[in-house]
Amino acid sequence: MDRLIFERSVSGRRGAAFPTEELQGVVLDDLLPAAHRRATHAALPEVSENDLVRHYTALSRKNYGVDTGYYPLGSCTMKYNPKIHEEVAALPGFARIHPLQPDETVQGALALLYELQHDLAEIAGMDAVSLQPAAGAQGEFVGMLIARAYHRDQGGPRRTNVVIPDSAHGTNPASAALAGFSVRVVRSNKEGLVDLDDLRRVVDHETAALMLTNPNTLGLFEREIEQIARIVHDAGALMYMDGANLNALLGLIRPGDMGFDIVHFNLHKTFSTPHGGGGPGAGPVGVTAALAPYLPTPRIEKVAEGYQLNDDGPQSVGRVHGFYGNFGILVRAYTYIRRLGPEGLSAISRNAILNANYLKVKLQSHYPIPHNRPCMHEFIVSAKAFRDQDVHAWDIAKRLLDYGFYAPTVNFPHIVEEALMIETPESEPREAIDAFANAMIAIRREIDETPQTVSTAPHTTLVGRMDEVRAARQLDVNFHGTIPA
Repeated sequence: MDRLIFERSVSGRRGAAFPTEELQGVVLDDLLPAAHRRATHAALPEVSENDLVRHYTALSRKNYGVDTGYYPLGSCTMKYNPKIHEEVAALPGFARIHPLQPDETVQGALALLYELQHDLAEIAGMDAVSLQPAAGAQGEFVGMLIARAYHRDQGGPRRTNVVIPDSAHGTNPASAALAGFSVRVVRSNKEGLVDLDDLRRVVDHETAALMLTNPNTLGLFEREIEQIARIVHDAGALMYMDGANLNALLGLIRPGDMGFDIVHFNLHKTFSTPHGGGGPGAGPVGVTAALAPYLPTPRIEKVAEGYQLNDDGPQSVGRVHGFYGNFGILVRAYTYIRRLGPEGLSAISRNAILNANYLKVKLQSHYPIPHNRPCMHEFIVSAKAFRDQDVHAWDIAKRLLDYGFYAPTVNFPHIVEEALMIETPESEPREAIDAFANAMIAIRREIDETPQTVSTAPHTTLVGRMDEVRAARQLDVNFHGTIPA
């Protein structure tokens, strides 16, 4: 590593000074007993404040984020996070409250959560919403718990399986399995949509639910969604919608109107709250009236005196998060929805669909695009044709780093070989989309003329190509440099 970045320590250099006059006459044992003191000094870097500030500022410039560049990350909408969200979430009435305060002292916060529940329910065509789940994957899990509890109370045949398309997100089968279900896969047809004949084959009296993403991970809307819902409901099963791609539907069509009984929301994707790097997140779950009793508790209720948290729920699947969800993230999502209003939310999806199709058309004469027809918010490019040049999807993704772009999702969905899944959120201007398209076109020329340039990328990043298999199997996040004496 660059010594100027990681090894700035110089013996005797200080970035802070203690008020020695105030410490005169103070006995060290009065401050910290000997039993709790180190026998030797900690091997910490000795740096000035100037060194320290420059170190972290230099590191920040090597990071990539939504504030610095465009993310074409398919199936994981990475849009700009408006800064007013941060201002609202930092208001003292939101930032300085405590979840153990009495309800009457946090009426404003409870009112916001109550209204957010209502807004999300209206957007999705659901009857009730819980804001508790801390991520989309946990929302999926809660949805499956609700399906399990509902079928348990209905009596009849034991529901043991969940049907999931072969193009589904990997968290879908994991969530179903965690809830105690076995998984049955329904195949896609030649158009990239759910094969109705195969669906009829796999759905039976033991099916608890179909977990479906619409539009799917190919960026295609399930045109036969009403027939799909009829097949599932006729078998006594539930329709669950993975809300990962909801950014393509806002104000255009509601999951409830398509026949879904349960839906989860990824607030960090659709409603522009930060992707938290492992947290915080939010994955609210919406349900129809028949499933409302099974939502997690506590629930926020409006009463004559204002708003309150109600823990009473004999049929509830129980609490799934400490207190009531990640409040700061929920404040940000509420701000986003309220600032945009119905017309603004509709414009989000219309612009996202327009951006995706614009970019697809710019690339379609340079890259093979399976199922090349008008898409929703994302589309798939395949690098399968470039294998003869020893270039794969991940090589193109790594070469994009040299052009200053974050890479698309690669090798997913698995039903497309050498897939690059590309999404262009509504927050990206035409100039950014054109720049990305030009980079992809330049890489396509390199594949033909100098393929090794692509297959050995990246070349300009601080860290070059890594052995990803070894990194995954031998995880080591420690710094192994030396600190000068």
